[in-house]
Amino acid sequence: MTTIRRFCCNDLLRFASVNLDHLTETFNMSFYMTYLARWPDYFHVADAPGNRVMGYIMGKVEGQGESWHGHVTAVTVDPEYRRQQLAKKLMNLLEEISDKIKLEDLMDSGKPGRINGDKAYFVDLFVRASNTPAIKMYEKLDYVVYRRVLRYYSGEEDGLDMRKALSRDVEKKSIIPLKRPITPDELEYD
Repeated sequence: MTTIRRFCCNDLLRFASVNLDHLTETFNMSFYMTYLARWPDYFHVADAPGNRVMGYIMGKVEGQGESWHGHVTAVTVDPEYRRQQLAKKLMNLLEEISDKIKLEDLMDSGKPGRINGDKAYFVDLFVRASNTPAIKMYEKLDYVVYRRVLRYYSGEEDGLDMRKALSRDVEKKSIIPLKRPITPDELEYD
């Protein structure tokens, strides 16, 4: 039986094996700790019986106005546990949090960072243009390629910015693809 729960500090010492996948971006400890402190609702781990890490998702909420959105920073599943719909469950959880988050929930939690309204308009993520299995999975989850970011990964490989509109974006404006690729310096960061 799989247990999905909020990520905690101790998990930082247990998830290294999941990060060994060559397509998984890894970060330094302070990066993970920042996400854990600022966006704990967006950081979850899936445990197998025996408390073994099966996978995790790490994200945040950012943007302004109609660009207010949930962002998937990393989602990965240990190869031993793939093909069990675990990534889909983790993605659905982050989407649900983004679609239901309320201003008062953020204020009550005492979380630092910008508070910019309630429900997000969309969820986005970046994926390597060569990662066909991940792209296909995201497409099955109703994500579309919004734009190509030239040399996004280490200045070498293009990234695809994929998006899924949420209930607040009734007209689905957030997922209308851009007609031209962009460079990393054209990205908006919050």
